[in-house]
Amino acid sequence: MKAKFFMLCISLMLFTTNMSAQWTVWDPSNFTQSIVNTSKQIVQTSSTAQTMISNFKEVQKVYNQGKEYYDALKAVNNLVKDAKKVQKTILMVGEVSEIYVTNFQKMLSDPNFSIDELNAIAHGYTKLLEQSGDVLNELKGVVNISTLSLSDKDRMDVVNHCYDEMVSYRNLVKYYTNKNISISYLRAKKKGETSRVNTLYGNPDARYW
Repeated sequence: MKAKFFMLCISLMLFTTNMSAQWTVWDPSNFTQSIVNTSKQIVQTSSTAQTMISNFKEVQKVYNQGKEYYDALKAVNNLVKDAKKVQKTILMVGEVSEIYVTNFQKMLSDPNFSIDELNAIAHGYTKLLEQSGDVLNELKGVVNISTLSLSDKDRMDVVNHCYDEMVSYRNLVKYYTNKNISISYLRAKKKGETSRVNTLYGNPDARYW
């Protein structure tokens, strides 16, 4: 692990001096696609709450395998502005994955959602994560050394575009999560059980209901 972390640091440092540094050691786009593929299996194969809980453990397993790399990437400091933006873009994909895994796990224990609704929510998360992965693939294209036809300005234009796109997706996933939680809160309010929802998710943001 230390060796992999060292190589990850070297990759980002190379990026600070040469925009064509290799996307080496660990490919975050492949990791994101693994979560997407596993999530799709949940939607396709989960017909009961119990099978969904069991299947979701596979998503958590994939996420936990990548989390240590995201944590290592967070520890990389003193990057120049260009490389910092690449780092932040990659980390936002990790944040999107974390929002999904953390909150959907809570939703699985929430009686205010039916199995069909949970499937629909999982599908929504999967689509958003898949689109985030597309942004990563675009970013990968300009970091990869094989893309020699682009000028430095062209590369930075793509990096800036990817960063802005990822900010939008990260915010959209947060909004999507809060909207789903608000549905549970409103249903619990009708039943006089808001304390249970507050305990599960924390106090809801009034902007979403």
